Amino acid sequence: MLDQPVQRIIALAPFITELVYAAGAGSKLVGASEYSDYPEAANSIPRVGNAAHIDIERILLLKPDLILGWRSGSHAGELARLEKLGFKVFVMEPVKLADIPRLLRTLGKFAGTRAAAEIAAKDFEDQLESLRERFSGKRPVTVFYEIWHQPLMTINGEHIISDVLKLCGGVNVYANVRPLTPIISIEGLLAEDPEAIISGVSQGELWQPFKMLSAVRRERIFFIPPEWLERQSPRILEGAREICERLDTVRKEKR
Repeated sequence: MLDQPVQRIIALAPFITELVYAAGAGSKLVGASEYSDYPEAANSIPRVGNAAHIDIERILLLKPDLILGWRSGSHAGELARLEKLGFKVFVMEPVKLADIPRLLRTLGKFAGTRAAAEIAAKDFEDQLESLRERFSGKRPVTVFYEIWHQPLMTINGEHIISDVLKLCGGVNVYANVRPLTPIISIEGLLAEDPEAIISGVSQGELWQPFKMLSAVRRERIFFIPPEWLERQSPRILEGAREICERLDTVRKEKR
């Protein structure tokens, strides 16, 4: 795709910004999407739009030699327009935890930071394997993951968060539904009656009217900071550790 390492990169999602920094190429970022706030240095990078709109005029002024897009988050028509304008565009969609070290290595290759990217990728793989060894084989725990409350939204089995649940011995009760982030009814959730609810938006107070759910009744509602799980970056392991520990507390309770 590229004949030589790139010098000017634009990241069109916060998780991509994090991946670029983790791969040792943060100094080459000349533009990033809104909410790119990690690491701290990312806050000073010029903004080039958000999930709803890409500021193509701003991108033209920044003259990047590589634009990194998000397959399910960036506007496909605008990405196509950028390619027609002659920009090199690489689109990514991490759906498994194993995709993160793979993308770190890819970014390191693009940016000429292979050594730093390899260190970050290997560290991620080592931590992931440690969690897998610790929690594999434990009793499965049925889980509902909440990404939004009104309307009530979750994730299906193709989302990377579902892979995190699997790592921890969790069973996503909506793994087989469509689309990637389906809207579900409280009646449907009552029928599933998961053992635990993990939320990135509420810390339990919004669930109190639904004590007919065993997870609510038994106070098995666990808040995990969304930036630890909903950004497909190395920080997802922080969320994974928290989920693994929380699900272990459920296993230790009497069923």
